[in-house]
Amino acid sequence: IFIAILSLFILRFLVNALNMKMMSSLLGTVIDVGTIALVVIFQPEIRHFLFNIGRKAFSGSDSVISKFLNRDKKNLSAESIDELVQACFEMGDQKVGALIVIPHQSSLDDIISTGDRIDAIISKRLIENIFFKNSPLHDGAMIINGNRIVAARCTLPITDRTNIPARFGMRHKAAIGVSEHYDVSVIVVSEQTGGVSFVTDGNIRPVKNINTLKLLISDDKSKTGSEDRI
Repeated sequence: IFIAILSLFILRFLVNALNMKMMSSLLGTVIDVGTIALVVIFQPEIRHFLFNIGRKAFSGSDSVISKFLNRDKKNLSAESIDELVQACFEMGDQKVGALIVIPHQSSLDDIISTGDRIDAIISKRLIENIFFKNSPLHDGAMIINGNRIVAARCTLPITDRTNIPARFGMRHKAAIGVSEHYDVSVIVVSEQTGGVSFVTDGNIRPVKNINTLKLLISDDKSKTGSEDRI
């Protein structure tokens, strides 16, 4: 494709140099239409490229923009993390599926608008009640911001990747999808196996115990051991 585009520009340059006005006009139209077509065809790739540039520019912990945006940002407290991880592993023991999104730099207002707003303090009992199989809020994702549950039953974008192992279901694909488009961490509890996974930047990491999940949420990756990512 690149060679074809380059050839068209070279041909147009030669046509202009030879003062072939009709051919130059025709090539100009072809190039203009082709440019629009390429933008439409490669829209997902362009969006992903621009997103990665924007995330690197805005989410670096040492950047001025990041410091400005996060001057009042409150991380999850130790108490909130305890409530969250205990709920996840108890739901895993009972094979209750769950999908929990923790945003970092990204705003999730568009995703929150697809679900039901809650605005409640994080608690183990509330999380388990929301994801209980007969609960009207269990189907979809929970969004956590700061030390509060802000919404539930939210719809997440599904990844376009085709190389996801068959053992991962729709919750895992949604977790990968949202982590590809937003600066978030996602906790997934599998309804089939009860396994707990931690997802960031499109990577799934199985989590075997409560302490590992606590450290991952706290972003203390230097102490999390050597579990493989998928």
